[in-house]
This record gives sequence, C-alpha cells and structure tokens, in this order.
Amino acid sequence: MNLKPLAGLLALACAAISPAQTPDDPAVAVAPPQPKTFEFKDGDRLVLIGNTVLEREQDYGSFEPRLDLALGETKVTVRNLAWSADTVFGHARSYFGPPEEGLQRLAGHLEMLKPTVVLLCYGSELAFERLGGLPDFLTGYRNLIELIRAKSPGVRIIIASPPPLETLPPPLPDLSAGNRNLSSLRDALHRFALTQNAFFVDWFELMGGLPKPGIIRKPLTENGVHYTREGYEKLSAKLIEGLGLKMPDAPSPALENLRRAVIAKDTLFFNRWRPHNETYLFGFRKHEQGQNAKEIPMFDPLIAQGDEAIQKLKEEALVQARRP
Repeated sequence: MNLKPLAGLLALACAAISPAQTPDDPAVAVAPPQPKTFEFKDGDRLVLIGNTVLEREQDYGSFEPRLDLALGETKVTVRNLAWSADTVFGHARSYFGPPEEGLQRLAGHLEMLKPTVVLLCYGSELAFERLGGLPDFLTGYRNLIELIRAKSPGVRIIIASPPPLETLPPPLPDLSAGNRNLSSLRDALHRFALTQNAFFVDWFELMGGLPKPGIIRKPLTENGVHYTREGYEKLSAKLIEGLGLKMPDAPSPALENLRRAVIAKDTLFFNRWRPHNETYLFGFRKHEQGQNAKEIPMFDPLIAQGDEAIQKLKEEALVQARRP
C-alpha cells in the first residue's frame, strides 16, 4: 500500500490545525504529556456537543450515571447539546439558512448554559468521505472551539475521537475502509488536541481500535453505525475509562434508577432547547404562536428538580457501593 498520499494529507492537516503552530513546532514537541485523569471540579457544568453518537446517548442515559458515580462527592451537571448529523461547521443546526446560522444557534445555547467543561465528538462523517477534507475539517474544529471559548471563558475542552464502525452481514456494507479513515482521523485529532490545550480521549482505540477484517459476530450497533443500548453501555464505560475515572461497583438496581432519572431530565432539557414547533415559537411564523414562547423557560425549574433527583439517587447508590 502506498502511504505517501496519506502522509502528505496528514501534513496538510497539521498545517490546518493552527496558522502559527503545528505538531512539529518545538512548543508542541516539548509539551508535557496529557494528565492521565481529567479533573472535574465541584459545581462543573458539562455540556456534550457533537453529532449522532452523542445525541443518542440521551435515549439510553448510560454515560451520566457512570460519570456521577465515578466522581463520588463531586457534583457535576450534564447537558446534551449534540445534534444528529451535525458537523463542526454547524450544518444540522441550521434550519433555513447557511451553516453559520447553526453556529449562531449553538452560541445562544452556550450563553444560556455557561458550561465550564465541554466534551466534543465530531468527524464520523469522514469515515464515508475522502480524507482530502481533513484540513478543512480541522480548521472548522478550531473555529468551533474558539466560539465555545469566546462564549464560555475559561471552559476546559475534551475532544473524543469517533468510535469505530462495525461490518455486519449482507446486505449491510463492508465498513473496513471507513474504519481506516477513522483511524487516520483519530491520529490527526490527537495532534490537534495538543495544539488546543484539550484533553484527548481515544474513543476509537478504547472501543477496540481498527477491527480485524470480517463480519462482527456480536454486534454493538444496529446497522454498523448506530450503537444499541448494549453498545452505549460499553461506549459509556470506555469514555469513563478514557477520562481516567473509575466507577464504583454499584448495585444494578441503583444504576438503573439513576439511568431512568437521567433520561427523564434529558427529555425535559431536549424539549427546552429544541421544541418541536420552534419555527412557530421563535422563527418566521412566531406571529402565529409566539405568545407561547414564554412557556419554554418554564422547563428550567423542572430540569433543576431532575438534577436534584439524580443527586439524591447518586448518593444512595454510593452508600450501597461502599457497603462490604
């Protein structure tokens, strides 16, 4: 296999990471290694931003309970702003205008939430595209991070690489080539994270890395791309591991109670930031139902109550986990 074209592409991608700094610069070369554990602080507001793999997490509620238990007494709230099929350019968030409209919408949500930590996962679309778009992707990623930092000064950034795909029996396609693209993307994201002073989670490798050729016999996805509930259980456990955290051995019923409370809170929050009739409430048809827009902030106290319920269930689960 001729690796020269790929090597040249990665060099271009590195050049796109920062106009003044690349992984070959001395400042990056002597950078200290990443800490093994991401440090969460009491009262942190964690916001998830990305595409499908993060958005669907709210349907399963598998990550937040594990994070809560792994953090022990440290209290962290979690909000999910991920959007299926989104890109670093904001394509999916844009309704009727250019991608910039989607980024403007994201900026408004960041102002509302004021995150102290943001976990990003983008790039899965590059599995199905030629990696010639990698330099533009990294430039867009840098611009996105700059937007987040402008709206939330002092925010700490976590970048996760997209997890691998699965090749399932026909008629579903062989996704080996897509995984090779994701492997190259992972390498570029690792270098990119260094230049952005971001904590990097190699979700691709944690989920098994580049799969061996052939059909997956025990799949964790529905179709090779979208993970099942069992898949999200593993995704979440590996994400916790990638953050350098360890979850205590809480009883299954306690974890399930937490999961259900997280899903209930996430459902309320989804309706808060993505109401089904947003065009009528806030858009060009607000003259019809705009008077009802005042009801959207009424979700906030309900979401806060959801956080309180989660915290109570977490404390109960931690007590059970500590019992001999």
